[in-house]
Amino acid sequence: MSDFIATKLGRGLTSGQTADALLDRSGATVVMDFFQKAIMDGKGFQLRAGTISVPAVGDVVITDTAAEMAVDALSGMVVIPTYLGVGVNLAAATLYESAVKSVGAISTSGTAFVPLPLLMGGAAASGIARVQTAGNVVVTAELATTTRIHYSWAQPIAAGAYTTSYEWQPAAPPVLNGAASLYVQIAAATTGPSYFANLDYVEFTASQLGL
Repeated sequence: MSDFIATKLGRGLTSGQTADALLDRSGATVVMDFFQKAIMDGKGFQLRAGTISVPAVGDVVITDTAAEMAVDALSGMVVIPTYLGVGVNLAAATLYESAVKSVGAISTSGTAFVPLPLLMGGAAASGIARVQTAGNVVVTAELATTTRIHYSWAQPIAAGAYTTSYEWQPAAPPVLNGAASLYVQIAAATTGPSYFANLDYVEFTASQLGL
């Protein structure tokens, strides 16, 4: 016999389908993390740059309108980032820096990337995604009045071949109510750093979240 009992409620928040309330054998409600439920509903996706044998190479200094990857929320869509991981395996130059930013306009150029569903076998993402190294994803120009900075990291000293890594897992992630773009910049002076990166996010329609 199962240790859990499901009972029907109203329509689910992330999928729009009839929801099940999960109870244990004592009748206590089992509460699930919002983002975990969204992934189980097929709403979670990942962008990645670099493979185990071929790292990506970043830009030479962070440049306005230039990004390594971007995910766009089209009009009527919502994107919420949940995690960014970056591992640098060669930072030969100085002034290594990275940033996660968003703006209220979609990206305009860069190699299209098909987001990987975090639910194995899940449906495809609805938004636009791009991944292209050396700052070749083109995003809207940064302005202090319109561009939001969500995370930044900097290392002014050359790390060489010493492993350098960092991650961003926001406690209160930004909510991109489209049209909007979330993008990642990775760069250094003189020589772009070699790196591996992944950006995880969930997407919804605005109506599913009541926006």
